[in-house]
Parts: sequence; C-alpha cells; structure tokens
Amino acid sequence: MSYITKQGLIDRFGERELVQLTDRSTVPPTTIDDTVVNRAIGDAAAEIDSYLSKRYRLPLTAVPEALEKKAADLARDFLHGKAAEKDDPVSIAYRDALAWLRDVSRGLVEIVGAEGSTLP
Repeated sequence: MSYITKQGLIDRFGERELVQLTDRSTVPPTTIDDTVVNRAIGDAAAEIDSYLSKRYRLPLTAVPEALEKKAADLARDFLHGKAAEKDDPVSIAYRDALAWLRDVSRGLVEIVGAEGSTLP
C-alpha cells in the first residue's frame, strides 16, 4: 500500500523540487521521472509497514493524514539521498518521521483513523 502519491508529493513540496530530484537525464531538468518517484514512494511504504506491522493489520483500510505526512517526509528524504545534510530540514523531517513510527510500533502513539486495524 502506498501512503503517499506523486500528486501528494507535488502538493507538499512542489513540482519544481520533484523535477530537480528525479530528472537525471536532462540538463537542466525538465520533467518528473515517475520511476524514481515511485521507487521513493515504495521505499517509504516498506519502511512504514515495517513499523506498523507490529501494531496494525496491513494494509490499512484508509491512510490517515498524519501517516501521509510521514510517508511524504520519508520519500522526500529518499529522493534527496546523500545531498541532504544532517541538519537540513529534509533530514530532520525524516528523523522525526522515524521517531514517530518507532513510537507507533511501541504503542506510545495511536494513529487516528486506523483504530479498526489494531492488532489484539
């Protein structure tokens, strides 16, 4: 299950950023490479699932907004790769998303909107 879409990334971070991060064949970059975006979205979903699977039945029936935001932050960091520095806002958002997911997996945070999927 994807927790964020290409359009969701565009809405949050802008088309220009996605063009710059994904178009690896044109100088200057001109288009969003769907393959690169889909890889980052898939990697984010896999990371999220690894945490959620301890507390929730997957796939979730709906994607709560808080989870969509975390997925966007993870995917964005994956798109930036090594270009994002340690104290860059992209890296900070990535680390915050992971900390939140750890808290979810420990049962310290409940995902509002996913209550029906909680494991016994």
